[in-house]
Amino acid sequence: MLAAVTPFFLFVAFLLLLLVSLSLPIIKGIFLFQLTANSSASILDSSASGQVRFGVWGYCTSAITVDTRLGYQFDSNVANALHVSGFTDTISRTLSAVLVLHPIACALTFLALVTSLFITSRRSPYTVSRPAVLTTLGIALLAAVIATIIFLVDVIFVAVVRHKINDESHGVLQLSWGNAVWLTLGATIALWGAIVSDCAGICAFGRRSRSKPANGRY
Repeated sequence: MLAAVTPFFLFVAFLLLLLVSLSLPIIKGIFLFQLTANSSASILDSSASGQVRFGVWGYCTSAITVDTRLGYQFDSNVANALHVSGFTDTISRTLSAVLVLHPIACALTFLALVTSLFITSRRSPYTVSRPAVLTTLGIALLAAVIATIIFLVDVIFVAVVRHKINDESHGVLQLSWGNAVWLTLGATIALWGAIVSDCAGICAFGRRSRSKPANGRY
């Protein structure tokens, strides 16, 4: 039964969102984007190059890792690591604070995962529990909407920063996309897959309910 795979989709989505929610500076290997200084550019303070990675809760340079915080910007630590100056307005603190939606979607996905474990009846693996299916559908739908929004926020956030970097740095800084954006996309797809399988369980329950009275008349 298709509804039985709903917990699998939700587990995948929860795992991916959890990794993104614990991204840099907590898990340094998962980040939204990376800024790299071009050592051959003439307006660098020196011939040295630098690299800074940005996550949901902050950033890391080769020298320091900032404390976990809600919202950040292009400050003196980033400028010193990249050996540049004059980019203070490149990253919006307000827009970066919206990244807090990642753990919110993760928490909702976990709740949907817990309720989905009660979809299949223990006595009969071929029947589903309607309250569990409906509860899972409601929570998963909310999580999927938020996950879709935060994926768009991730893309817009990185795209805006990239546009400003390209306009203001004139090749001094280069931005590359991080894996956290694509992990969020994978979680979003998994959540919508869970909704489809959950809806299939509701449809199957409705067909069985209508067939029982008909069978009883024969």
